[in-house]
Amino acid sequence: MTRTKPLGSAALGERELIWMMALLMACQAFSIDAMLPALDEMGRALGATGNDRQFVIGIYLLAAGVGALWPGAMADRFGRRPILFVCLAIYIGLSLACAMVEDYKTLLILRFAQGFGSAGIAALPPAIIRDRVGGDRMARLMSLIFVIFLLVPAIAPSIGQAILIFGDWRLIFVAMAALGVVMTLWIWARLPESLHEEMRQPILPRTIFWNMVSAVTLRETIGYTLGSALVFGGLFGFINSSQQLIGEAFGAGDMFPMIFAFCAGSMALANWSNSRIVERFGARRVSHTALFVFIAVAGAQLYFASQPDESLWTFVPLMALNMSLLGFVGANFGSIAMQPFLAIAGAASSAQTFLRMTTGSVLGAYIGYAYDGTARPLAAALLVTAIISLAFVLFSERGELFGEKMPDEA
Repeated sequence: MTRTKPLGSAALGERELIWMMALLMACQAFSIDAMLPALDEMGRALGATGNDRQFVIGIYLLAAGVGALWPGAMADRFGRRPILFVCLAIYIGLSLACAMVEDYKTLLILRFAQGFGSAGIAALPPAIIRDRVGGDRMARLMSLIFVIFLLVPAIAPSIGQAILIFGDWRLIFVAMAALGVVMTLWIWARLPESLHEEMRQPILPRTIFWNMVSAVTLRETIGYTLGSALVFGGLFGFINSSQQLIGEAFGAGDMFPMIFAFCAGSMALANWSNSRIVERFGARRVSHTALFVFIAVAGAQLYFASQPDESLWTFVPLMALNMSLLGFVGANFGSIAMQPFLAIAGAASSAQTFLRMTTGSVLGAYIGYAYDGTARPLAAALLVTAIISLAFVLFSERGELFGEKMPDEA
């Protein structure tokens, strides 16, 4: 089988691959979380008020989900590298365009275009990993990728706040473009083509359509795709409303970057822990256990949120704990869902990312917009989505949880 060789003389090792894929996906996270501290200033400058300020986050998430449909099919035909370069070029160009807008409507249009056109930076890394490994080993690698990936949302609000000290919110978009340039140069120099030559798929709309349909309708995997979409919809709801929730409901706006970092850091720590145990116990056993605990913690969140005097010191630990439990759910659910689709990994990753991101972003936008000055809407949403997620997993597993480990071969 032939692969496109990078310029670097030494082969790309597993550790560098993990860092590269994590930071590539982090471009998308940075474009969301770095601007959270700037929402007030951006809203004043462009005429957006109240919960409408959240749209600059929600519309990007929605567009990234819808846009995930195109890069996988193209990458199954032309290879992973060329499509990544197209996505990165769009990401860089539209970041600079966003930095120059003069009204909020134009910003939303550009953010939608950016999320749609650059969707491959998040949709293709799972396909690249699936090209190399499968099963519980893929779950381990994806967990390690998420450890690094989650460091970005942990520190991005602080970076955004630091940028605001030296300039206005427009510089955040310039920083996004700079990150995109760095990733483009690194991938160009070091990432070999991972698509096996004999697995290249023709550009036949009917074939692409049915490949994608199979990736999101197979009973063994659909419950995991929809299940992760629901629980991450709750997470997106927190991200959308976090600045208002922490700053307004709990009066801790100055502590927002630190609190957000604590919550995101808990997810990173959980993903690291998952990478250490998943090959021993299996992705199913680990993720199913985490989902049950998530439901219990979400119930506790709803109880405290329903009290008239809920404090920041009950909200933050419980939110961080549930975000850490998502670290045991996300990578494992995604790996289980990708396991049967080695031959169409690009299309499968795109279709599953589309379903996961569109469902999660719409749900997250609804949850965020339901913010009423308390944590009750968020807590209720976390509990309900987790219970429905469990029902979907039961459907895929035909009522039997904590199953056997998956084979690791590609």
